Amino acid sequence: MKRLQILGHLTAFFSIFVWGITFIFTKLLLVPFTPVEIMFYRLVLAVLALFIISPPRLSGIKLDRHALQEEWKIMVAGLCGVTLFILLQNIALSYTLAANVSVLISTAPLFTALVSRLVLNERLKANFFLGFTAAMAGIILIAFNGSLVLKLNPLGDLLSILAALVWAFYSVVIRKISAGGSAMLTVTHRVFFYGLLFALPVLPLFEFRLDLERLTVLSNLLSLLFLGVVALALCYITWNVAVSILGPVKASSYIYMVPLVTIVVSALVLHESITLMAGIGMALVLIGMALSEREKAG
Repeated sequence: MKRLQILGHLTAFFSIFVWGITFIFTKLLLVPFTPVEIMFYRLVLAVLALFIISPPRLSGIKLDRHALQEEWKIMVAGLCGVTLFILLQNIALSYTLAANVSVLISTAPLFTALVSRLVLNERLKANFFLGFTAAMAGIILIAFNGSLVLKLNPLGDLLSILAALVWAFYSVVIRKISAGGSAMLTVTHRVFFYGLLFALPVLPLFEFRLDLERLTVLSNLLSLLFLGVVALALCYITWNVAVSILGPVKASSYIYMVPLVTIVVSALVLHESITLMAGIGMALVLIGMALSEREKAG
């Protein structure tokens, strides 16, 4: 059991670490591609990668009541965790500051805890809320670099909060699916299939252009491969494993680390300085995570 818990923590950390450095590759792609085009290519590459790793077997398809219920859950996971989450996040970035988005999406653990309480009847203790408060204070210091100037945009900020909310539903649904004994690799494959399927109708609304010539540029192709194959296909598998082992509340506490990973990678790769305020913020994030981890003890 202890080894299984260690695996859960390692897979959660790996997912968060990769998601924390995706901003570098996204920055490179935002010049030749629009946010929606990046989403589409990432989803296509993720689906293709999972198809190669785990080809669907038609002979194994069941049409009993239990199988249909599980399929509905997977469809909801694809809609919430892939289509809506990525779409809401991308649109929010076009209306509000990236710092606002990073802070507001980091509220996902709170929403996950509340949805888990309602759907899974998981108990919440005071330590979780103390940890959430400390971590969010740290994330705000990191995101705004100690600046007290907060520029609000109602639409963009609301979309960011909605993104955090749909991610909470995704994590809880994945937990319910894993409780049914489904293999996470197969589940993730189907989640992305539905995610891509639900994304197709909205592409014309955002002036989507196929323009495959842009993929002949090596930097574009490599960045998309990383974002689609590693940050989506692989990391959703590892995240789903983490949620199935640790539960949605404990796994989601790792989301607090995304801004921390981002600022450390920025310092190492882009040679950006870490200010005193950011350093205090990083410490608060770690304290918040430690408190959140104690929430389910006992």
